[in-house]
Amino acid sequence: MGLLQYFRKDKPKKGTAKLAKDRLQIIVAHEHSSFDVPSYMPELQKELVAVIRKYMDISSHDVKCEFNDRADDDMSVLEVNVTLPKNK
Repeated sequence: MGLLQYFRKDKPKKGTAKLAKDRLQIIVAHEHSSFDVPSYMPELQKELVAVIRKYMDISSHDVKCEFNDRADDDMSVLEVNVTLPKNK
């Protein structure tokens, strides 16, 4: 590839701009959703794991907490999913 061909715009690559835009939208949405999480959420998750460990053997990866703020309902929802071990 010559130096002049590097700066020449013969054929734009189809779809690369749309792909970059889609990726950027995903990143922005992910960053925006992380700002909505209350500051106490990591500590709450640790405490939930500690309480459940009193009764059964689980790891911290078995508890997933999600916080959803519903602007249309003026309501916040805390969803806690716990993966329990099978009984032996």
